[in-house]
Amino acid sequence: MRALVVEDEFISRIVLEKMLAPIFEVDVVVNGAEALEAFELAHSEERPYRLILMDIMMPVKNGLEALEVIRQREDDRTLPRAKVIMTTALADIKTVVRAFDSGQASAYIVKPIDKDKLFRELKTLGLIDD
Repeated sequence: MRALVVEDEFISRIVLEKMLAPIFEVDVVVNGAEALEAFELAHSEERPYRLILMDIMMPVKNGLEALEVIRQREDDRTLPRAKVIMTTALADIKTVVRAFDSGQASAYIVKPIDKDKLFRELKTLGLIDD
């Protein structure tokens, strides 16, 4: 099962990759534009991501913009939807509401990400067993 970590902070990338590596084949990119490239490549290889951890605040293209494009591409091509967990250092309710407004995000976690909380979300989303 493949996962994509989209994160501009170096330490957060390393931590998330190490948390997920025992369960997922993990790819890591640093912004929303690279996330879109990785999404396309994964589908062209017929090995799509089941999970995307997407930081909200990033340079080039932020996580909300990238998620909107990913969901549009999934809908246009009738692709199965990846589970997307939005991550951010912001505890801003407006950001949370925007991420969930149209049902685009599957879950939301505030950084720093706690492994137990992440794994509870993965269980809730049906990506791992109890």
